[in-house]
Amino acid sequence: MHLVLVEPEIPANTGNVARTCAVTGAELHLVKPLGFSVDDKHLKRAGLDYWHLLTIHYHDNFEEFLNAYSDCRFHLASTRGGRVYTDVQYEPDDFLIFGKETAGLPEEIIERYQDCCIRIPMISEARSLNLSNSVAVVLFEALRQNGFPGLKQIAIDRNK
Repeated sequence: MHLVLVEPEIPANTGNVARTCAVTGAELHLVKPLGFSVDDKHLKRAGLDYWHLLTIHYHDNFEEFLNAYSDCRFHLASTRGGRVYTDVQYEPDDFLIFGKETAGLPEEIIERYQDCCIRIPMISEARSLNLSNSVAVVLFEALRQNGFPGLKQIAIDRNK
C-alpha cells in the first residue's frame, strides 16, 4: 500500500501517519509544499523511533506524483466522495490519497478523479475526521481486505 499526503500542514499529523506507515509497511508519499520542515521536532516526536522502518518519497507537486505513478490505482479520500471507503475493493499496491488538514484535496483534483473518491461516514454536523485518524481507518480496511499482507498477527487466548 501507498499513502499519499498532498500538502500536509501539521507536523504531528504527518508524524502519526509516518508511524502508521512504518508499522504496516505502507510507503509514504509527501506532496509539496509541506506546511513544516521535515526536521520539525513535532514531526520526529510523533513518528517516535520508527523512522528507520519507513519508506518515504517526496514529490515537488501533485503533477510530478501523477507522472511517476500514472498506471496505478488511486483512491482519494474526501468528505465529498461518492462511495464509502468500505465499498471499495482494494489491491495491495493501491494509492490512498489524502489532502491537507484545513482544506482537503484541491477541487481540481477531486473533479479530475471523481470516480476514485471515497469517504468515511460521519454525522452531517461534523466537518471532517482528523487526518491521521482518517488515514488509519482507510489503510486498515485496505489491509484487512488483503489479509494484512506481511503483518504479524498475534493470536489472543480469550480464556485467560
